[in-house]
Amino acid sequence: MKPILLLAALLTGLSTAAQTTPLDQQGHRGCRGLMPENTIPAMRKAQELGVTTLEMDVLVSQDHQLLLSHDPFMNADFVLLPNGQPLTKADAPKYRLYAMPYAEIRRYDVGRRGNAKFPRQQKIAAYKPLLTEVIDSAEAYARLKKLPAPRYNIETKTTPTGDGTLHPAPARFVALLLAVVRAKGVAGRVTIQSFDPRTLELVHRTDPTLRTALLVQNLQSLAANLARLSFRPTIYSPNYQLVTTRLVEACHQQGIRIIPWTVNSPADMAQLIKLRVDGIITDYPDLFAAPPKGLSK
Repeated sequence: MKPILLLAALLTGLSTAAQTTPLDQQGHRGCRGLMPENTIPAMRKAQELGVTTLEMDVLVSQDHQLLLSHDPFMNADFVLLPNGQPLTKADAPKYRLYAMPYAEIRRYDVGRRGNAKFPRQQKIAAYKPLLTEVIDSAEAYARLKKLPAPRYNIETKTTPTGDGTLHPAPARFVALLLAVVRAKGVAGRVTIQSFDPRTLELVHRTDPTLRTALLVQNLQSLAANLARLSFRPTIYSPNYQLVTTRLVEACHQQGIRIIPWTVNSPADMAQLIKLRVDGIITDYPDLFAAPPKGLSK
């Protein structure tokens, strides 16, 4: 059976057999393969495509506002300066988000150039939005279209070496994030994910009821990675190439869900579903509905 047909068959049968919980279908940075990443258009498109969860990255501006961005600097791959000129790689380090007030950040376009790494991505005007805007937009769109209330998987983009220069210290970062989550009334539908165990520890210490996800891209064992935390995370989220039958079984035995990233081919999706992962994070959420021909990793 072709990978596309196998994927469709597996998705259709997810609610039967051993897996009784539907697959958590997550749009990576909204839907980076189709729309400018970490923007409101990307989140809206992902909702149109029926994702369960909107996955996104957050950073902090100079004036301590939470905004969507994967990179701590303006990215020369797709950013246009306020004067309409493309940002160059040589100049990119000058545009550190934590050194810029949000009103200034908003003036930089992140969509009209497109992204050569994602040729299917639509070229449209877009900016780096505030997290509050994204939640408001997603909630309003779900109500308008009578869609299920969206879930949010929010990554804290922190590292020990970035404290004080690329972002605030973890305590301040987490305080800002949880303030938004609570103010918007979406705590019950939010997962806080990170490669940085410090922020996950703070989230859990502040509110143990919040879902957490440990992001993993190293070759260490499950036990070694979990030992970085003083508690059991809700989700273990490894690079998809690290997923094995043994890893899935070990997570489930400990009551931990496993949701790999970033899965962009029908064949890989089909294989992971057969392994009984609990969710999939992809740049191409249209694969969940009607996998397009010729899409590569």
